Amino acid sequence: MTHPQAGSASLSVKTIAIVAGEASGDILGAGLIRALRRRYPGARFVGIGGDEMIAEGFHSLVPMERLSVMGLVEVLGRLRELFSIRARLLDYLFTTPPDVVIGIDSPDFTLAIERRCREAGIPAVHYVSPSVWAWRQKRIFKIAKSIDLMLTLFPFEARFYEEHQVPVSFVGHPLADRIALETDTAGARQGLGLALDKPVLAILPGSRGGEVERLGTLFLETARWLQVRRPDLQLVIPCVNRDRERQVRALVESLEVSLPVTLVRGRSREVMAASDVVLLASGTATLEAMLLKKPMVVGYRLSNLSYKVLSRLVKVPWVALPNLLARESLVPELLQDDATPEKLGAAVLERLENHQERARLHEAFTVLHQTLRQGADERAADAVSRLLGAQL
Repeated sequence: MTHPQAGSASLSVKTIAIVAGEASGDILGAGLIRALRRRYPGARFVGIGGDEMIAEGFHSLVPMERLSVMGLVEVLGRLRELFSIRARLLDYLFTTPPDVVIGIDSPDFTLAIERRCREAGIPAVHYVSPSVWAWRQKRIFKIAKSIDLMLTLFPFEARFYEEHQVPVSFVGHPLADRIALETDTAGARQGLGLALDKPVLAILPGSRGGEVERLGTLFLETARWLQVRRPDLQLVIPCVNRDRERQVRALVESLEVSLPVTLVRGRSREVMAASDVVLLASGTATLEAMLLKKPMVVGYRLSNLSYKVLSRLVKVPWVALPNLLARESLVPELLQDDATPEKLGAAVLERLENHQERARLHEAFTVLHQTLRQGADERAADAVSRLLGAQL
């Protein structure tokens, strides 16, 4: 298919529009820009991005922070501004059409832009699949009308798009490229001032206040259960900022957890690297723990109403990424009523003391790491290059 309104011809300078709405997308965008610049040395990169992308020579039409909105109330309060930004961006793209537009994650914002651009004859790419394979699967039909190519981080996502005849390229996960295949546990412990000869449990209850209140209490009650059985255990809890650190410290004191507890500002990857086992909420942290080859226990609680609604919508048997990737239960998931201090504690204890299981997990996690370690920046740039070549 040709796009007569799209930008320059093959021998002229390429203009590549990228739209990223949050910090993780900014990092992906920066890596993609570096890889694309090796293929198109004189290319112009324009759109919306953050400091990482700007450092690579990207021109952001508005500060990316204006798109970084979380929570329904916050989004409603900024809706007029978000619509205004989208209108300004589309006006710019239609006035000076780029050769391709690439939306990175933030699907509620970027997919609408991609669809409008595609309708105007500008090739559209989406990088990082929405969780359409897990819930609200009918979104795939809207996505199919919005893009010329989907770039996925995980192979199971690519299979879903292939089943629905949507052009897709599995590029791997940048974290798998950046995290070493072998983890220096002793070095991480020394960096955090932890004893080398005593076991370490890393606890990651999330980054938001409500999440920390709900899961932090549960996880620290689990630690209190464990302290009777393993008084030699060291606890390390990374806190995303000063407010979360104060909140966690207050929980530790109120619950009278007498195990040695180390609170760390940030450095969550280093904390996980130092651990023997990780107790955490579901999410990207489970992927990092897997790449660091750490046994883990996933626990999560929602309000009963939210859980009932989500359990009916979700179409996959697991929530933890290692299980989704392996298509088997490598990692225990204790959700809602199953998420009790006793059950979580017993699962942690099993992973602390069963050395045969630890060795099996290390092998399985290494295989998954190698599957995702594809050179994501380069593979994404190759896929975009192929799309640009097909438009000529």
